[in-house]
Amino acid sequence: MKRIKKLRYISAGTMLLVLLVAGSCTKLDEKVYDKVAVDQFLTRRDDVIRDFLRPFEHAYWSIQGNDIYAASEDCTDELATVNRQGDWQDGGYYQRMHYHTWTINDGFTSGAWTAFYQGIVLATNSLQDMEGIKDPAKLNITPTELADFKAELKTLRAWFNLRALDFYRNIEIITDVKSSTQGNKQVPPQEAFNFIESELKAAIPDLPTRESLGDQGIGRWTKAGAAALLVRLYLNSKVYTGVDKFAECAAVCQDIINGKYGAYALDTRWDAPFDYTNSTVASETIYGFPGSLSRTHWQYDGGMFFFAMTYDAAPLYCGFTDFGQANPKYALQPGRDVDSVEYSFQLGKPFVKFQKYPDDYRLKLYKNLGNSKREGMFLFGYLPYQHSVNGKTVTDTVKGNKGDYPLFIRDQVGMFLDTKPGKKIADKESDMNHADHNSGVFFLKYPLYPTPDPNRITSAYAEIRLSEIYYSLAECKYRSGDKSGAAVLLNAVRKRNYPANSPSLYKSDGSQLTDQEMLDEWGREFLGENRRRTDLIRWGVFSTGTWWDKKPDGDKHTEIFPIGKDILGVNPQLVQNPGY
Repeated sequence: MKRIKKLRYISAGTMLLVLLVAGSCTKLDEKVYDKVAVDQFLTRRDDVIRDFLRPFEHAYWSIQGNDIYAASEDCTDELATVNRQGDWQDGGYYQRMHYHTWTINDGFTSGAWTAFYQGIVLATNSLQDMEGIKDPAKLNITPTELADFKAELKTLRAWFNLRALDFYRNIEIITDVKSSTQGNKQVPPQEAFNFIESELKAAIPDLPTRESLGDQGIGRWTKAGAAALLVRLYLNSKVYTGVDKFAECAAVCQDIINGKYGAYALDTRWDAPFDYTNSTVASETIYGFPGSLSRTHWQYDGGMFFFAMTYDAAPLYCGFTDFGQANPKYALQPGRDVDSVEYSFQLGKPFVKFQKYPDDYRLKLYKNLGNSKREGMFLFGYLPYQHSVNGKTVTDTVKGNKGDYPLFIRDQVGMFLDTKPGKKIADKESDMNHADHNSGVFFLKYPLYPTPDPNRITSAYAEIRLSEIYYSLAECKYRSGDKSGAAVLLNAVRKRNYPANSPSLYKSDGSQLTDQEMLDEWGREFLGENRRRTDLIRWGVFSTGTWWDKKPDGDKHTEIFPIGKDILGVNPQLVQNPGY
């Protein structure tokens, strides 16, 4: 009977979070849901562990669920979901992301809020359960473990709140789901900032270090993980609250690099942070969501990287047949017009920005090498594959779904159809609603090994990397006038992208660094990692900049998203963001 109550309570908590997300006035009268004491459903160690872990499952899903990834990337100068001969037209949904013309009726405006607050409520529910444990020894839990669980849940909740603050700016703060049946009014951004900061600072003393967790540390929040969230908070403080916190950001970055919160080291290969099998903790990954072949591997979902390649590239070119065909949803925005002339605008052109340093290892055509190894990060040109025809091995080329011709993938957008490379076409139109399946370079940051490879789609998702801390500190130094210090930090990471003694490394005096080069370098290192929108806003060009098929916005209200109609409809307390 206790087991049944436990399951019903968890189910009620899941339902309650939806109501709390929307701030519903609905009252929950079924007393079985709100009268079950912690000691009635947490009766053994396994119960506590499952309760603790429940929010993490949702957290991993939320990196791409409810179009969060699409909204974050498609509104920037980095990726685009173009209308490919009718594919991905979707009533102009993705075009509105690109043009910054979204409305409160667009699904992601409610979906992101829901995903963030589901996480906040799940974390709060589990945290309150942990706080209700009076005698951990009865549950075979040590006081240190219990303190750790509480600290990790606070950190996870802070991660959700920080993302909500970044998306919407005017957000609710929820700290109780056990005795409340409705949400709260929004708080000013400064209050939300202060809450997130205080939660993280309070959590750090009780969090473990990576060394203490060992190989069991993947997916666990550590002291360095919480400190890294403070870095994100401080780096964007001027945007969030109007208060400059670059000095505070630099101090925390330096502490992390110096090992105050645990020992971390930069990986020596560019692909290492995106390519490990969860058997050991990656040296550079400060926080990662663990992936597995048979369970969760959300960055490989269609909402994220699996749809960052063209049709049949997965089964034919990569040899990965588990998911069937890919669907070309995300591609790099073009750097050149249909006549191969580079565009004159400074923003965007991501592939051109990589080609600025031509000896970059990442510029190679992506290719699986066998034994869980690969090279290159991009899919472009013809994609050859071999298959058997009448008993003979034949080399063929990947085709699309709109014509019986091989695709030549290029850094351009237009109607190229079966046109061979180098030949000009008469149709000069290049925009979000005029593209074919040759259009736009694709990218594979996380490896897609062939189906026989036991390590296919098992890489953990690197949510926070030590590289981010180096780049954040470099930006702080650059902003303070220390270009030389910034160059040293950037090169510490960049050197793995090029051969030894490469001329592509920045000069030691930092003289090559400008605002645009800093922003370009953020884009190269963190391409497709769900942060480009935040970086553009911090550098003051998100609403004012020009990139492919995108003119400046009328004002800055687009720097935060509207609260969706579905959310507003159930919570009259919420006030819509300005401009919507």
